[in-house]
Amino acid sequence: MSTPTGPSDVVWDVTYACPLRCVHCYSESGRRPARQLSHDEMLRVADAIISLRPQSVEFAGGEPLLVRGLIEVAGRIRAAGVAVNCYTGGWTLDRRSAEEVTRVFSRITVSVDGASAEVHDRIRGRAGSFERAMNALAVLDGLSRERVAAGLGPVEFGVDYAVLRSNLHQLEEFCGTVAPRFPHLRFLAFAAAVPAGLASREGFAEHELLDFDRLRELVSGVERLRSLAPRSVRVTASDNMILMMHPNLLKRYGFPLLQVEPDGEVRAMPMYEGTVGSLLTEDAGTLWRRAVDRWSDPLVVEALSAVRSMEDWSEATRRIDRHFGTEEDRRRIDRRPPYTSGARVSSLVP
Repeated sequence: MSTPTGPSDVVWDVTYACPLRCVHCYSESGRRPARQLSHDEMLRVADAIISLRPQSVEFAGGEPLLVRGLIEVAGRIRAAGVAVNCYTGGWTLDRRSAEEVTRVFSRITVSVDGASAEVHDRIRGRAGSFERAMNALAVLDGLSRERVAAGLGPVEFGVDYAVLRSNLHQLEEFCGTVAPRFPHLRFLAFAAAVPAGLASREGFAEHELLDFDRLRELVSGVERLRSLAPRSVRVTASDNMILMMHPNLLKRYGFPLLQVEPDGEVRAMPMYEGTVGSLLTEDAGTLWRRAVDRWSDPLVVEALSAVRSMEDWSEATRRIDRHFGTEEDRRRIDRRPPYTSGARVSSLVP
């Protein structure tokens, strides 16, 4: 496998603060300290990311729209010729904030994990989150309509739908009923949830993650979904198997993605615990090379080469996370309760 000279994309989780409590959250946002940097430190991390010359930077979290000064930080990266995109749960997105983010971000993605409040709110862990997401999409749709009427380009916005067993049955309904509510919706991405973070805990694969047969059905069924959605909407479906970072896949495709934690630490492997250093104190290129080296670590290769099922993948994730995570990470992992289906949704988040 040839080593990429740098990442084509960077995912920057700018905060772990979040108003939601998603059952599948890879970063356990909303349940742990935000670890958010000061504004000046965020600008330093932005400069370090720019030095890697990626094609795009994805601002995620947690909820990135909770971060003060986000627009200036994203604007700094965009001014360097790098596309900046934003992922949001939509909880705080109103007309004013939408106008700000659409001036800077090339693409806005709203996470929606169901075609009904009952399904979405259970997965997202907070009553009212479906209504908030729909309101966010309506605001973006209105802004796009106004821009088009003024002879400007439309707002590039769409939906990311994390596919689980408990919302798999609503994919067609989402395409045929929810998507048409927003005439200027640009894309709809159905992406299978993977065993990372809370989705790797005991019991989650058995109850919620799609098995390999269902993953194949998800990808092969994308034409049916496209036929139900408005023709103006780009519909994609991904099994997300590349996120396993399986040695055979890496040899064929490579994996030029870098993930940055809120405090500037660089994850050695996206979606897995363990960091290789901080962008605040070390050269970004050096950290990228360390991250690439982790892909061929003997323990990683052994653990992932043995994967034959989603349950195997979950077990491999837990093994990798415990081995490379810090002592604090291991304590957090040990506190995760086994997953049981039918969790109740509260209107109040502690």
